[in-house]
Amino acid sequence: MRSLWKTLDRTQWRDIALVCLAVGVIGLSYGAIAVTSGFAWWFPVLMGALVLAASSEFLFVGIIAAGGSPIAAVLAGLLVNARHVPFGLAVPDVLGRGWKGLIGTHLMNDETVVFAIAQDGLPRKRAAYWACGLGILICWPAGAALGALLGSVVHDTDALGLDAMFPAVILALILPALKQRELRRTSLAGVVLALVSTAFLPAGLPVLIALAALPLFTAAAATQGADQGTDRGADRGADR
Repeated sequence: MRSLWKTLDRTQWRDIALVCLAVGVIGLSYGAIAVTSGFAWWFPVLMGALVLAASSEFLFVGIIAAGGSPIAAVLAGLLVNARHVPFGLAVPDVLGRGWKGLIGTHLMNDETVVFAIAQDGLPRKRAAYWACGLGILICWPAGAALGALLGSVVHDTDALGLDAMFPAVILALILPALKQRELRRTSLAGVVLALVSTAFLPAGLPVLIALAALPLFTAAAATQGADQGTDRGADRGADR
């Protein structure tokens, strides 16, 4: 923990704290929704600590509350969490090895990956990933616990608009990365795919469809890398 404090500056700690706070607030909504849907108060807390994936947990509770089977709910949650596969490919060096790698994989989510890839240098990437991940591991179940206790009082959680904070924070985090033209094109393509598929696919699946735009960024990055390699080779030849 001491190395985390030394590696990250005050601004980064502030951003991480704000994101963890937002996650805790969304946890209030999650816990309240779970309890008002008929689940025991401890269920969203346990799910929050063991699953640690808001979208799949919301989807699971929603499917069960709508009368779906637990098997269908689990499969839907796994399908939504399939986005973690490209996440793992994006940050393989920050997870660690052995038991530390297992914990690092458990902490993987949208926020931790966004913070990691936004940093310069591997030490800062690791510090941001672990600081955010451990913070969410505390704030998400804690928010779910408080929401579960308040669930008997707040019946209409949608009226509070708490869910809007979560995507707003993610958008604020990724805006600096959208300065890259290739990333903007890929993001826009993913948005189009998600919006079009929302009309005929159930909740949670459009985000997976949006991943089909990733090859655009991969191809653009490969082309850019090849061009840079050619330029360096030409420079070396000119020096000779």
